[in-house]
Amino acid sequence: MFRKAIILMIISALAFALLNVLVKSLNQFNVYQIVFFRSIGSLCFTLPFLTYHKIPILGKKKVLLVSRGVIGFIAMTLFFTSLQHLSMGSAVSIRYISPIFAALFALLLLKEKIKYLQWFCFAIAFSGVIILKGFDAHISGMGVAYALLSAFFTGLVFIIIRKIGNSDHPVVVVNYFMIIAALFGGILAISEWTNPTGLEWVLLFSLGVFGYFGQYYMTKAFQISEVNQVAPLKYIEVIFTMIIGVVWLSETYTFMSIIGILLILIGLILNFIVKR
Repeated sequence: MFRKAIILMIISALAFALLNVLVKSLNQFNVYQIVFFRSIGSLCFTLPFLTYHKIPILGKKKVLLVSRGVIGFIAMTLFFTSLQHLSMGSAVSIRYISPIFAALFALLLLKEKIKYLQWFCFAIAFSGVIILKGFDAHISGMGVAYALLSAFFTGLVFIIIRKIGNSDHPVVVVNYFMIIAALFGGILAISEWTNPTGLEWVLLFSLGVFGYFGQYYMTKAFQISEVNQVAPLKYIEVIFTMIIGVVWLSETYTFMSIIGILLILIGLILNFIVKR
Protein backbone atom coordinates (compact mmCIF):
# COMPACT_ATOMS: atom_id res chain seq x y z
CA MET A 1 0.00 0.00 0.00
CA PHE A 2 2.82 2.40 0.83
CA ARG A 3 4.41 1.86 -2.59
CA LYS A 4 1.07 2.56 -4.26
CA ALA A 5 0.67 5.71 -2.15
CA ILE A 6 4.09 6.92 -3.31
CA ILE A 7 3.10 6.39 -6.95
CA LEU A 8 -0.17 8.27 -6.42
CA MET A 9 1.63 11.20 -4.75
CA ILE A 10 4.12 11.37 -7.62
CA ILE A 11 1.26 11.44 -10.16
CA SER A 12 -0.44 14.15 -8.09
CA ALA A 13 2.73 16.24 -7.92
CA LEU A 14 3.25 15.90 -11.67
CA ALA A 15 -0.37 16.96 -12.37
CA PHE A 16 0.03 20.08 -10.20
CA ALA A 17 3.38 20.84 -11.84
CA LEU A 18 1.80 20.67 -15.31
CA LEU A 19 -0.99 22.94 -14.06
CA ASN A 20 1.62 25.49 -12.94
CA VAL A 21 3.38 25.34 -16.29
CA LEU A 22 0.15 25.84 -18.21
CA VAL A 23 -0.78 28.86 -16.07
CA LYS A 24 2.68 30.32 -16.68
CA SER A 25 2.55 29.69 -20.44
CA LEU A 26 -0.96 31.16 -20.83
CA ASN A 27 0.09 34.64 -19.74
CA GLN A 28 -1.60 36.17 -22.81
CA PHE A 29 -4.85 35.78 -20.84
CA ASN A 30 -5.66 37.83 -17.75
CA VAL A 31 -5.46 35.99 -14.42
CA TYR A 32 -9.23 36.04 -13.82
CA GLN A 33 -9.86 34.32 -17.14
CA ILE A 34 -7.34 31.62 -16.19
CA VAL A 35 -9.06 31.18 -12.81
CA PHE A 36 -12.41 30.89 -14.63
CA PHE A 37 -11.25 28.09 -16.94
CA ARG A 38 -9.38 26.33 -14.10
CA SER A 39 -12.63 26.23 -12.16
CA ILE A 40 -14.95 25.30 -15.04
CA GLY A 41 -12.67 22.40 -15.96
CA SER A 42 -12.86 20.94 -12.43
CA LEU A 43 -16.63 21.42 -12.22
CA CYS A 44 -16.94 18.99 -15.13
CA PHE A 45 -15.77 16.34 -12.64
CA THR A 46 -17.19 17.47 -9.28
CA LEU A 47 -20.80 18.08 -10.36
CA PRO A 48 -21.26 14.67 -12.07
CA PHE A 49 -19.62 12.98 -9.04
CA LEU A 50 -22.03 14.58 -6.59
CA THR A 51 -25.02 13.89 -8.84
CA TYR A 52 -24.09 10.24 -9.43
CA HIS A 53 -23.54 9.55 -5.72
CA LYS A 54 -26.66 11.56 -4.77
CA ILE A 55 -24.70 13.81 -2.42
CA PRO A 56 -26.48 17.11 -1.58
CA ILE A 57 -24.65 19.82 -3.50
CA LEU A 58 -25.58 22.63 -1.08
CA GLY A 59 -24.01 20.87 1.90
CA LYS A 60 -24.70 21.60 5.58
CA LYS A 61 -22.33 24.33 6.79
CA LYS A 62 -23.18 26.77 4.02
CA VAL A 63 -21.60 29.88 5.57
CA LEU A 64 -18.27 28.11 6.06
CA LEU A 65 -18.46 26.53 2.61
CA VAL A 66 -19.03 29.92 0.96
CA SER A 67 -16.22 31.43 3.05
CA ARG A 68 -13.88 28.65 1.96
CA GLY A 69 -14.82 29.32 -1.66
CA VAL A 70 -14.28 33.09 -1.50
CA ILE A 71 -10.96 32.89 0.36
CA GLY A 72 -9.84 30.03 -1.86
CA PHE A 73 -10.60 32.16 -4.91
CA ILE A 74 -8.46 34.99 -3.50
CA ALA A 75 -5.60 32.60 -2.71
CA MET A 76 -5.67 30.98 -6.17
CA THR A 77 -5.83 34.35 -7.95
CA LEU A 78 -2.85 35.65 -5.97
CA PHE A 79 -0.84 32.51 -6.70
CA PHE A 80 -1.57 32.60 -10.42
CA THR A 81 -0.57 36.28 -10.40
CA SER A 82 2.71 35.43 -8.65
CA LEU A 83 3.51 33.00 -11.48
CA GLN A 84 3.51 35.98 -13.85
CA HIS A 85 6.27 37.66 -11.82
CA LEU A 86 8.39 34.77 -10.51
CA SER A 87 10.00 31.60 -11.78
CA MET A 88 7.64 28.72 -11.11
CA GLY A 89 9.89 26.97 -8.58
CA SER A 90 10.14 30.13 -6.48
CA ALA A 91 6.38 30.83 -6.59
CA VAL A 92 5.42 27.25 -5.69
CA SER A 93 7.98 27.09 -2.86
CA ILE A 94 6.74 30.30 -1.26
CA ARG A 95 3.11 29.22 -1.61
CA TYR A 96 3.94 26.08 0.37
CA ILE A 97 4.61 28.24 3.42
CA SER A 98 0.83 28.20 3.92
CA PRO A 99 1.02 25.49 6.68
CA ILE A 100 3.00 27.99 8.77
CA PHE A 101 0.25 30.58 8.45
CA ALA A 102 -2.29 27.82 9.20
CA ALA A 103 -0.39 27.00 12.42
CA LEU A 104 -0.40 30.67 13.43
CA PHE A 105 -4.13 30.96 12.70
CA ALA A 106 -4.73 27.79 14.72
CA LEU A 107 -2.79 29.32 17.61
CA LEU A 108 -4.81 32.55 17.52
CA LEU A 109 -8.26 31.26 16.58
CA LEU A 110 -8.35 27.64 17.79
CA LYS A 111 -5.94 28.01 20.74
CA GLU A 112 -3.80 25.14 19.44
CA LYS A 113 -0.25 24.95 20.72
CA ILE A 114 2.90 25.29 18.59
CA LYS A 115 5.95 23.31 19.72
CA TYR A 116 9.18 25.19 20.30
CA LEU A 117 10.92 23.18 17.57
CA GLN A 118 8.22 24.23 15.12
CA TRP A 119 9.20 27.89 15.56
CA PHE A 120 12.73 26.88 14.58
CA CYS A 121 11.38 25.13 11.48
CA PHE A 122 9.32 28.22 10.61
CA ALA A 123 12.48 30.34 10.89
CA ILE A 124 14.33 28.04 8.47
CA ALA A 125 11.51 28.26 5.91
CA PHE A 126 11.19 32.05 6.15
CA SER A 127 14.97 32.44 5.89
CA GLY A 128 14.61 30.76 2.50
CA VAL A 129 12.11 33.44 1.44
CA ILE A 130 14.48 36.16 2.66
CA ILE A 131 17.35 34.66 0.70
CA LEU A 132 15.17 34.40 -2.41
CA LYS A 133 14.29 38.08 -2.27
CA GLY A 134 17.31 39.61 -0.59
CA PHE A 135 20.13 37.85 -2.39
CA ASP A 136 18.74 37.31 -5.87
CA ALA A 137 18.32 40.45 -7.96
CA HIS A 138 16.23 38.49 -10.49
CA ILE A 139 13.46 37.86 -7.95
CA SER A 140 10.53 40.28 -8.19
CA GLY A 141 9.50 41.83 -4.87
CA MET A 142 5.94 42.14 -6.17
CA GLY A 143 5.95 38.46 -7.12
CA VAL A 144 7.16 37.44 -3.64
CA ALA A 145 4.42 39.60 -2.09
CA TYR A 146 1.72 37.92 -4.21
CA ALA A 147 3.04 34.44 -3.34
CA LEU A 148 3.21 35.24 0.40
CA LEU A 149 -0.33 36.66 0.36
CA SER A 150 -1.49 33.53 -1.45
CA ALA A 151 0.13 31.40 1.28
CA PHE A 152 -1.52 33.59 3.93
CA PHE A 153 -5.03 33.09 2.54
CA THR A 154 -4.38 29.39 1.87
CA GLY A 155 -3.46 29.02 5.54
CA LEU A 156 -6.82 30.55 6.43
CA VAL A 157 -8.51 28.08 4.07
CA PHE A 158 -6.98 25.20 6.07
CA ILE A 159 -8.59 26.55 9.26
CA ILE A 160 -12.01 26.87 7.60
CA ILE A 161 -11.79 23.32 6.24
CA ARG A 162 -10.93 22.13 9.74
CA LYS A 163 -14.01 23.92 11.08
CA ILE A 164 -16.14 22.24 8.40
CA GLY A 165 -14.71 18.89 9.50
CA ASN A 166 -16.62 15.80 8.43
CA SER A 167 -19.95 17.63 8.26
CA ASP A 168 -19.72 17.88 4.47
CA HIS A 169 -18.26 15.58 1.83
CA PRO A 170 -14.81 16.70 0.57
CA VAL A 171 -16.10 16.96 -3.00
CA VAL A 172 -18.87 19.30 -1.78
CA VAL A 173 -16.17 21.56 -0.32
CA VAL A 174 -14.20 21.51 -3.58
CA ASN A 175 -17.37 22.04 -5.61
CA TYR A 176 -18.26 25.20 -3.66
CA PHE A 177 -14.73 26.47 -4.24
CA MET A 178 -14.89 25.85 -7.99
CA ILE A 179 -18.38 27.37 -8.41
CA ILE A 180 -17.44 30.54 -6.52
CA ALA A 181 -14.08 30.82 -8.31
CA ALA A 182 -15.77 30.35 -11.70
CA LEU A 183 -18.41 32.95 -10.83
CA PHE A 184 -16.01 35.63 -9.57
CA GLY A 185 -13.33 34.79 -12.13
CA GLY A 186 -15.81 34.95 -15.00
CA ILE A 187 -17.32 38.28 -13.92
CA LEU A 188 -13.94 39.94 -13.28
CA ALA A 189 -12.56 38.64 -16.59
CA ILE A 190 -15.29 40.23 -18.74
CA SER A 191 -13.62 43.64 -19.08
CA GLU A 192 -10.35 42.12 -20.36
CA TRP A 193 -11.66 38.93 -21.95
CA THR A 194 -9.53 37.44 -24.73
CA ASN A 195 -11.19 34.90 -27.00
CA PRO A 196 -9.10 31.70 -27.13
CA THR A 197 -8.28 30.19 -30.51
CA GLY A 198 -7.45 26.66 -31.59
CA LEU A 199 -5.21 24.81 -29.13
CA GLU A 200 -5.69 27.52 -26.49
CA TRP A 201 -9.16 26.12 -25.74
CA VAL A 202 -7.64 22.72 -24.96
CA LEU A 203 -4.90 24.20 -22.78
CA LEU A 204 -7.35 26.36 -20.81
CA PHE A 205 -9.74 23.49 -20.08
CA SER A 206 -6.73 21.28 -19.24
CA LEU A 207 -6.11 23.53 -16.23
CA GLY A 208 -9.17 22.11 -14.51
CA VAL A 209 -8.32 18.54 -15.53
CA PHE A 210 -4.80 18.66 -14.09
CA GLY A 211 -6.04 20.49 -10.99
CA TYR A 212 -8.77 17.93 -10.33
CA PHE A 213 -6.59 14.85 -10.80
CA GLY A 214 -3.77 16.40 -8.77
CA GLN A 215 -6.21 16.78 -5.87
CA TYR A 216 -7.84 13.40 -6.48
CA TYR A 217 -4.63 11.33 -6.47
CA MET A 218 -3.27 13.20 -3.45
CA THR A 219 -6.47 12.40 -1.54
CA LYS A 220 -6.29 8.73 -2.57
CA ALA A 221 -2.68 8.54 -1.36
CA PHE A 222 -3.67 9.91 2.04
CA GLN A 223 -6.53 7.40 2.24
CA ILE A 224 -4.39 4.28 1.73
CA SER A 225 -1.29 5.21 3.72
CA GLU A 226 -0.30 7.08 6.87
CA VAL A 227 -0.25 10.84 6.43
CA ASN A 228 3.21 11.24 7.97
CA GLN A 229 4.63 8.80 5.41
CA VAL A 230 3.32 10.39 2.22
CA ALA A 231 2.72 14.08 3.04
CA PRO A 232 6.37 15.18 2.58
CA LEU A 233 6.21 13.74 -0.95
CA LYS A 234 3.87 16.54 -2.02
CA TYR A 235 6.89 18.84 -2.14
CA ILE A 236 8.10 16.87 -5.17
CA GLU A 237 5.83 19.27 -7.03
CA VAL A 238 8.49 21.96 -6.60
CA ILE A 239 11.14 19.75 -8.22
CA PHE A 240 8.85 18.71 -11.09
CA THR A 241 7.82 22.33 -11.64
CA MET A 242 11.43 23.54 -11.75
CA ILE A 243 12.52 20.80 -14.18
CA ILE A 244 9.56 21.34 -16.54
CA GLY A 245 10.05 25.12 -16.32
CA VAL A 246 13.70 24.85 -17.30
CA VAL A 247 12.99 22.46 -20.20
CA TRP A 248 9.70 23.93 -21.48
CA LEU A 249 9.98 27.65 -20.69
CA SER A 250 13.80 27.99 -20.47
CA GLU A 251 13.60 29.31 -16.90
CA THR A 252 16.88 29.82 -15.05
CA TYR A 253 17.75 29.66 -11.35
CA THR A 254 20.70 31.27 -9.61
CA PHE A 255 22.65 29.46 -6.92
CA MET A 256 21.05 31.66 -4.22
CA SER A 257 17.56 30.90 -5.59
CA ILE A 258 18.18 27.17 -5.24
CA ILE A 259 19.53 27.65 -1.70
CA GLY A 260 16.43 29.67 -0.78
CA ILE A 261 14.06 27.07 -2.24
CA LEU A 262 15.90 24.25 -0.43
CA LEU A 263 15.66 26.10 2.91
CA ILE A 264 11.91 26.57 2.44
CA LEU A 265 11.40 22.87 1.70
CA ILE A 266 13.68 21.73 4.54
CA GLY A 267 11.87 23.99 7.02
CA LEU A 268 8.45 22.73 5.92
CA ILE A 269 9.42 19.06 5.96
CA LEU A 270 11.06 19.37 9.40
CA ASN A 271 7.95 21.16 10.68
CA PHE A 272 5.80 18.29 9.48
CA ILE A 273 8.06 15.73 11.16
CA VAL A 274 8.14 17.67 14.44
CA LYS A 275 4.37 18.15 14.42
CA ARG A 276 3.75 14.45 13.86
